[in-house]
Amino acid sequence: MEEQKKSSNKKAILAVVILVLVVAALFGIYQFTKQKTSAGDKNITVKFVYDEKRSETFFYDTSREFLGEVLKDENAVEGEDGPYGLYITSAQGVTADESKQEWWCLTKGGEQVNSSADQTPIADGDVFELTLTVGY
Repeated sequence: MEEQKKSSNKKAILAVVILVLVVAALFGIYQFTKQKTSAGDKNITVKFVYDEKRSETFFYDTSREFLGEVLKDENAVEGEDGPYGLYITSAQGVTADESKQEWWCLTKGGEQVNSSADQTPIADGDVFELTLTVGY
């Protein structure tokens, strides 16, 4: 019986050690792959595209590190905080109509950004577009 208990304790200790190693490895991978931020003053451009004929471009000087912070500071967007970050529902007073499958698409230099605005780091000279898009 005592031998079984020792074996069980060894298995539990081994499981804990393996779990700690896995967590450490995942944390290391996260630190290595996460998007880097840029401290200091930056000048960024954000183009709001409402449709094929109508758009506005704004230039922001900021020391913020993430796009969402800038857009919120400037009252340029409204949205909801969700599990993936800020979901933009309105930009420059234009609200996406969900019944028409409208949504605001965030791009950088024409390429879709795969993070929410509040998780998108900015660097000096960055150019972003927020485009009112139809269809999911």
